[in-house]
Amino acid sequence: MERARRFANRAILKRLVSEAKQFRQNETLLHTVSPVSYTPSRYVSSLTSYMSMRRSTRSDLSHNNVGQGVGVSQTRSISVEALKPSDTFPRRHNSATPEEQTKMANLCGFDKLDSLIDATVPKSIRIQSMKFDKFDEGLTESQMIEHMKKLASKNQVFKSYIGMGYYNTYVPPVILRNIMENPAWYTQYTPYQAEISQGRLESLLNYQTLITDLTGLPMSNASLLDEGTAAAEAMAMCNNIQKGKKKTFVIANNCHPQTIDICKTRADGFDLKVVTADLKDINYKSGDVCGVLVQYPGTEGEILDYAEFIKNAHGHGVKVVMASDLLALTLLKPPGELGADIVVGSAQRFGVPMGYGGPHAAFLATSQEYKRMMPGRIIGVSVDSSGKPALRMAMQTREQHIRRDKATSNICTAQALLANMAAMYAVYHGPEGLKSIAQRVHGLAGAFSLGLKKLRTGEVQGLPFFDTVKVKVADAHAIADAAYKSEINLRIVDRNTITVSFDETTTLEDVDKLLKVFAGGKPVPFTAASLAPEVETVIPSGLERESPYLTHPIFNTYHTEHELLRYIHRLQSKDLSLCHSMIPLGSCTMKLNATSEMMPVTWPGFTDIHPFAPTEQSQGYQEMFKDLGELLCTITGFDSFSLQPNAGAAGEYAGLMVIRAYHLARGDHHRNVCIIPVSAHGTNPASAAMCGMKIVSVGTDAKGNINIEELRKAAEANRDNLSALMVTYPSTHGVYEEGIDEICKIIHDNGGQVYMDGANMNAQVGLTNPGCIGADVCHLNLHKTFCIPHGGGGPGMGPIGVKKHLAPFLPSHPVVPTGGIPAPDKSHPLGTISAAPWGSALILPISYTYIAMMGSNGLTEASKIAILNANYMAKRLENYYPILFRGVNGTVAHEFIVDLRGFKNTAGIEPEDVAKRLMDYGFHGPTMSWPVPGTLMIEPTESESKAELDRFCDALISIREEIAQIENGKADVHNNVLKGAPHPPSLLMGDAWTKPYSREYAAFPAAWLRVAKFWPTTGRVDNVYGDRNLVCTLLPASHVVEEQAAATA
Repeated sequence: MERARRFANRAILKRLVSEAKQFRQNETLLHTVSPVSYTPSRYVSSLTSYMSMRRSTRSDLSHNNVGQGVGVSQTRSISVEALKPSDTFPRRHNSATPEEQTKMANLCGFDKLDSLIDATVPKSIRIQSMKFDKFDEGLTESQMIEHMKKLASKNQVFKSYIGMGYYNTYVPPVILRNIMENPAWYTQYTPYQAEISQGRLESLLNYQTLITDLTGLPMSNASLLDEGTAAAEAMAMCNNIQKGKKKTFVIANNCHPQTIDICKTRADGFDLKVVTADLKDINYKSGDVCGVLVQYPGTEGEILDYAEFIKNAHGHGVKVVMASDLLALTLLKPPGELGADIVVGSAQRFGVPMGYGGPHAAFLATSQEYKRMMPGRIIGVSVDSSGKPALRMAMQTREQHIRRDKATSNICTAQALLANMAAMYAVYHGPEGLKSIAQRVHGLAGAFSLGLKKLRTGEVQGLPFFDTVKVKVADAHAIADAAYKSEINLRIVDRNTITVSFDETTTLEDVDKLLKVFAGGKPVPFTAASLAPEVETVIPSGLERESPYLTHPIFNTYHTEHELLRYIHRLQSKDLSLCHSMIPLGSCTMKLNATSEMMPVTWPGFTDIHPFAPTEQSQGYQEMFKDLGELLCTITGFDSFSLQPNAGAAGEYAGLMVIRAYHLARGDHHRNVCIIPVSAHGTNPASAAMCGMKIVSVGTDAKGNINIEELRKAAEANRDNLSALMVTYPSTHGVYEEGIDEICKIIHDNGGQVYMDGANMNAQVGLTNPGCIGADVCHLNLHKTFCIPHGGGGPGMGPIGVKKHLAPFLPSHPVVPTGGIPAPDKSHPLGTISAAPWGSALILPISYTYIAMMGSNGLTEASKIAILNANYMAKRLENYYPILFRGVNGTVAHEFIVDLRGFKNTAGIEPEDVAKRLMDYGFHGPTMSWPVPGTLMIEPTESESKAELDRFCDALISIREEIAQIENGKADVHNNVLKGAPHPPSLLMGDAWTKPYSREYAAFPAAWLRVAKFWPTTGRVDNVYGDRNLVCTLLPASHVVEEQAAATA
């Protein structure tokens, strides 16, 4: 015992002596160390370890009474860098640490990151540096938030009664917080992978049911960009229904002016003639009218009975499009019952803020007869591998990614997030709640009308109205000026006419203020409340709604916040988002949507401004537009920007129309040929077709590059008629083409302009730019490169940048004239592209804050790391899968293509099988079979950590081993873990298990899944069944119960 104690004491003494020596060495080191320079916290692991060791050692020594009384100097110098803010943003956005960058570059065969970049980006197009005049060093997150607060404070939020399709609305807080501000709802892409998207698919099906019920037509899509472009899409449908044989489209002058102008712009590409006329003057004697557009209620408020008008139009073979208001349709006879063929409109006033113009979900409803001519995504009901009801996107063969220039529309991104908000608004209020809101709005308008009649200061027009009162006055400007002084916005129709539009936020006190304005500021001898007993509905009895709507239990159940909150989260739990794992969709750039970028989007200073309010009320917005335009010009090398296009495809269309306008202004009316590589995004040929261009395709060589000689021949053969080339850079094959500058020169030498698709801008920023490369115009997908979230299928933004010679042709607007930013040249405006002057202005702060916080160096680093991450993944996977295309030095750009074509022969495996099996590993599959059939395109972005990249690579490597099991006969070709994927809990927990592999292996093929696993909620969805048995509204509750009972029988 004593001996053991002596050994223990010796060990303790030895440890204490050792610690004392270490302490003295540390103190010596402390006195000789150089001043500490500032390094972001994620990069200071070695310094932190040393300081932690020092504190630990001192604590231990003190505890053991060693070293007491020894004088220790605490003096050291601190550099200014060490005192700089700790909340810098690039280190939060860009994933790889400097150490990781070097290791990853080494794996790719390079000594450092910059060597990889030098080998990847052609020297002929590299820019030396990128420098901003403002925000060059980047603001910290806290500085940015303060800056945005100041901008918001410069916007004046007046009470707006302008109407014209935009209304104040209450956004229920439960929807604001749990959908609009919730990354589990806004970070997903379009639901191409249905099995891990059932939540928002159900919500979008709710939206379609809402639209079909209120419009009285059986088919609806899952949203369009805005009401004006929805009307233009309907015009195109009329043209297609008539097979292009009738070339006149008539628009009643009771439609919103922005809608009329958009249709006029769009008609140019279809060679359609647009005629505007008063309803009573519309006739069809020419026999050349394909369709007619009317507004219900009209832009100035009137409610008209269109039944005879529509009957007359149909008698002449003319299709009728009706632009309508969803809230009004809770009280009015549905357009479908009046005989309308197509109904369009906006769901904005269903709980979506005005946001200075958007984003808002538009809708288009029609009959079953025209379902295959509809634009946009449509959600349909199908069944999964167990026969249970499951949802998916239906009839995709209509869309641009498949039909290209023969598609029904070029639309890709829509407004899914806003459609989900509108649907939840309807779910929350239910049919009775919506009707109550509509009756209240109508009643307030009636009280105002009655008050004016009593005051006799204006003549209220006699036609029935829903929410908008038209008033004849002696001097409209004088009334509007008086209202302005009371922080009220009214709509001036002409010098003697004003309209006042009411909404759900209007109160009786607001009506009193309005009456006082019209009374010239004099006391009003009554109140709106006192008038209430006298107010009667002015909706004609023949136009009152009698048919029921929103009868499904979903719209009649979740009317308390607890119930709606749980419903929202129940749907949310079915969807994989960036909250769970990376979404490596090629050409989609699913990067971080930072919280600090998203915060201003829901601030009242940005949300509550009407897009047609006087611009002096939006000085914060105007300052941001100017700064953002200048930043984008620096990034792209262009001279001017238009922020109006509210989606990438809308930007393509706008850019091509700018080129078209440029040629027309020069007298080159014949220039209508557009050269497009076969590898281009499907939106490219679809957009060119919408502009009336003839498309000439050119192929690619074995390395994935545009075949330059074929391009040269095509350009020279069409030199007299060449309008443009559409090109994506880096290419859709994931490589920087060395001959891009030569390609641009060939087009210019033959009289054409170069349109660059900005989808892959994430691999250009700070390294090269479209202007340097030789492009004349380019759209930017702000929802890709510049961090606007994809919203599960929208919103997006597609602003276009142009060289100086194209600046005069940028889009304008009939209500608030616009032009290029920062220096508008309005000498030859194109016309209107989107319903609002600055597109979806509310989400522009996201891109603005991203750029301003990253600064020029942070953005350049982002591009480099995006390229690094793609090359790292390609290197890790190349021994397991063929990598289809590489650049001249063996590298890829920011994305790459994995070739799976061989597995079809060796194992019967298709890209879909791999994508579905990835769900079992907790991942969303990459882009399938595009741009090359039988492949997967992977884009990791700069925001994903090395650990996440490794996890995804490990999943694909594990799947390769599963394929090998099939190839060597250890797994059945038809009944294996890939063909059976995904494996939802309902399948795994079923009584019967007939698979030749275990439940455990099906569910947990990787160790990390035992820590956190995302579960698909349905088996593989049957696409063929869904299209053959098309159902695009909610199934009756009884039908769902029967289906489920049958599936489990």
